[in-house]
Amino acid sequence: MTGPTAPDRLLSVLAAFDHEHPALCLTDISRRAGLTLTTTHRLVGALTEWGALERDESGVYHVGLRLWELAALAPRGLALRQIALPYLEDLYEATHENVQLAVRDGSDVVYIEWLSGRSAVGVHIRVGARWPLHATGVGLALLAHGDPRFQQEYCAGELESFTPYTITEPARLRRELAEVRRTGVAVSDRQITDDALSVAAPVRAADGTVTAAVSIVVPHADAQVSVLAPAVRVAARGISRALGWQPERARGGTRRDDSQSTRESELPSGQRRTTA
Repeated sequence: MTGPTAPDRLLSVLAAFDHEHPALCLTDISRRAGLTLTTTHRLVGALTEWGALERDESGVYHVGLRLWELAALAPRGLALRQIALPYLEDLYEATHENVQLAVRDGSDVVYIEWLSGRSAVGVHIRVGARWPLHATGVGLALLAHGDPRFQQEYCAGELESFTPYTITEPARLRRELAEVRRTGVAVSDRQITDDALSVAAPVRAADGTVTAAVSIVVPHADAQVSVLAPAVRVAARGISRALGWQPERARGGTRRDDSQSTRESELPSGQRRTTA
């Protein structure tokens, strides 16, 4: 069996960094990447010179801005966040709860935007965080509208549990996904923490495929899904139309869309955003 290639070693150095380890010394990088100190020193030097890593005055390394520049080019990254932000802000202003935007990456959901207030329920979420699809509202929304073969493979795999309420039975997960497709929203009740509930809706690209999901996370004890679901659907629909999705044209309709009035007028009574 051949050893790791040069690209493999470079990627292992970058993969040594994560949310729990955002700053590493050379020895830590070597250990976490599984490389010799000599090899690590050479690769880290090349990555630092290129800008993928940065070294501070204490000799500790951080991810460099050059990677952020590249990441900004991802169509499901910064560009999507910029398009979605006005609608996420509307949803936050209407509820003052946690509002999230996420995309699917393999079997995980990755959060690319998050708005929160001081009084909102605590969540284990930050931009760039990953969670399994079945355990979050946005993940359920993305999985429900994914490729049927992928859904089958996912449901047949190991479903990690985080609380006693996490969905871990394949049959139950399949029923949940069917309900998401029927109602247009996904509800994740205390699956990550036992005090929070999320309501999510899919975001569609111009061709109608689901490319992201938006959600709101509220305290479980105060959750009113019937009130939250319409607001989340409106936000998801607004982002979808901003991305070029035209449901009226797909149905053969001719109704003219007014994005701003749609965002505001379809929010539940008492939750519409007011402007001076």
